[in-house]
Amino acid sequence: MPQGTRTTSANSCGAVASKLGAVLAETYLLMLKTQGYHWNVTGPRFHSLHAMFGEQYNALFLAADEVAERIRAIGRRAPGSYAAFAELSSLDEDDGAEDADVMLGNLARDHARLALSAKAAMEAAQEAGDEVTADMMIGRMTEHDKTAWMLNASIG
Repeated sequence: MPQGTRTTSANSCGAVASKLGAVLAETYLLMLKTQGYHWNVTGPRFHSLHAMFGEQYNALFLAADEVAERIRAIGRRAPGSYAAFAELSSLDEDDGAEDADVMLGNLARDHARLALSAKAAMEAAQEAGDEVTADMMIGRMTEHDKTAWMLNASIG
C-alpha cells in the first residue's frame, strides 16, 4: 500500500478504485463536454463564456490526471478509453449545439452529479481507511459544488 493509505484489504482497495474509476470517467467526459461548449458557444456573452469554459476544461483535465494517478497509487489500473468512460459514467453526452443558457445549465447539472460521485468515492475511501483518497474527494466535491454554483449564477 502507498504511504498515507491504511487500506487493509484488496476488496476495500478494489471498492475505492471502482468509485474512483467512475469519478475519473465523469471528469473526463465533463472535460470533453466543456471543451465542446468552449468551441461552440455563441451570442452576446461569447467572450466571457468562452474564457470560463476554457478555464474549466483545463481544470478538469488536471483533475482527471490526479484521479487516475490516485487509482494507480492504490495499485489498480485506471480506465483510459472512451468505451470504459462511457460505461462508468452517469453523465449524458452532448454535441454542444445548445444555446448558452442550456450549456450553462447542463454543465451545472453535471458538476452536481460529479460531486455526488466524488462523495461516493469519499465514503468508500473512509470505510477503507484511505484518508488520502477521502481528502482528495472532499477537494473534488468542493470544486464541483463551487463550479455548479458559478455556472447557475451565470444563467441569463
